[in-house]
Amino acid sequence: MKAVVFQNMRAMAVTLLLLVCFLGSWQIATRGPAAGPAGPVLSAEELEYQKMMGKNPGANKSVGFPSPLQVAQASLVHLSDPFFDRGPNDKGIAIQLAHSLGRVGLGFLLAVLVAIPLGFLIGMSPLLRKAFDPFIQVLKPISPLAWMPLALYTLKDSDVSGIFVIFICSVWPMLVNTAFGVASVKREWLNVASTLEVNPLRKAFLVILPAAAPTILTGMRISMGIAWLVIVAAEMLVGGTGIGYFVWNEWNNLSLPNVIFAIGVIGVVGMLLDLLFGHIQKMVTYVE
Repeated sequence: MKAVVFQNMRAMAVTLLLLVCFLGSWQIATRGPAAGPAGPVLSAEELEYQKMMGKNPGANKSVGFPSPLQVAQASLVHLSDPFFDRGPNDKGIAIQLAHSLGRVGLGFLLAVLVAIPLGFLIGMSPLLRKAFDPFIQVLKPISPLAWMPLALYTLKDSDVSGIFVIFICSVWPMLVNTAFGVASVKREWLNVASTLEVNPLRKAFLVILPAAAPTILTGMRISMGIAWLVIVAAEMLVGGTGIGYFVWNEWNNLSLPNVIFAIGVIGVVGMLLDLLFGHIQKMVTYVE
C-alpha cells in the first residue's frame, strides 16, 4: 500500500514538473505584445449590429499567440460570471456548456435506447449477427459530420440535427460492444440457467446483462468520448449556442485567449465525463 502511495506521489510530482516546464516554455515563446491597437470608434448602432452578428467589438484583437498570463486573465473573466445572458450571441460559458451537454445527453440517451436492445438481439443470435454485420461495417466508418447536410435538409432544425449527429456517432460503439459482450458470455453460465429452466427474460437480466455489463460500459464510455468530440465540431458548423459555437465565435473576434480558455474547458469536461463512465465501469466489473 505504501509503495502504491509513493508511486502516485512521484507520478504527481512528475506531472507538476512537466506542467511547469510547459507553462515556462509557453511564456518564454510568447513574450511581447499580443493585443493590437484599438480599432476605429463605432457608433451605438454599429456596436449593436456587431453584437447581433456575434462579434465582440470590445475584445482585444490578438496579433500574436497569447501568453499563459493573458489566458489566465481571460479565464478569470469568464469564470467570474459564467451564467450571464446578454442576448443570442453573448452568453456565459456555463450556459454554452449546458446547451452542448444537453444535446450530447439527449443524443446519447437515444443511442442507448437503440444500441443496447439491438446489441442484445444481435449478440444472442448468430443469424442476426451475420445479417447485420455488413450494414454495421459500412455505416460505422462514416464520419458523423458527413450526416450533417442530410440532417439539416431533412430535419430543418440545427438543434435537432446536432442531436441526430450525436446519436449516429454514439450508436455504433455501443452496438458493437453490447453484441460482443452478450456473445462472449460463458456458455457454462447459460447452460446452468437452462438447466434451472430460467425463462428468457430472467436469463437476459440476471445472467447475460451482469456478465456483459463491463463490455457494454466500455462501449458507452467510447461513445461518450466520441460524442463530446463531435458536438464541438457540429456546433461550429451550425452556430447558435454551445461550446463549439463559442470557440468559433471567439476565433471570428480574433480573441485567442478566449479560444484557448474554451479548449481547456472542453478538455476538462471531456476528462470528467470519461472519469464518470470509468467509475461506473468499475462498479459493474466483476472478478472471476
